[in-house]
Amino acid sequence: MKISIGNDHAGPEYKIAIVKWLEAKGYEVTNYGTDSEASVDYPDFGHPVATDVEEGKADFGIVICGSGNGIAMTVNKHAGVRAGLCWTKEIAYLTRLHNDANIVSIPARYTSIQQAIEIVETFLDTAFEGGRHQNRVDKIACK
Repeated sequence: MKISIGNDHAGPEYKIAIVKWLEAKGYEVTNYGTDSEASVDYPDFGHPVATDVEEGKADFGIVICGSGNGIAMTVNKHAGVRAGLCWTKEIAYLTRLHNDANIVSIPARYTSIQQAIEIVETFLDTAFEGGRHQNRVDKIACK
């Protein structure tokens, strides 16, 4: 499975830990994130992740910024992207199960690194339930 990941200056430690965990599990990772805590603009790191998901170059994406909001807003501008802001593994479970999210957004300033890994693990291990939820997901895209 292919995963694209991107982060701004709030998430280098998170990204490094998540990439290490993903690679140990056998995932193929494309890293667009910064490794520096010097201030950068999160759209510069979110758009490449969303493009990979949008074009089918990645099965899923992971994005990280301070609150998780700005980078989630960025990636959700891409057609076919459904990013969920997840600060617990329970929310990650529901965003996959009910919303068929394909990108998880993690708020680095409001979760621990261990929580972030649990969020990613839950997100990747949860399948979309479909059924009544498919009708709702189909209504997300603007016509």
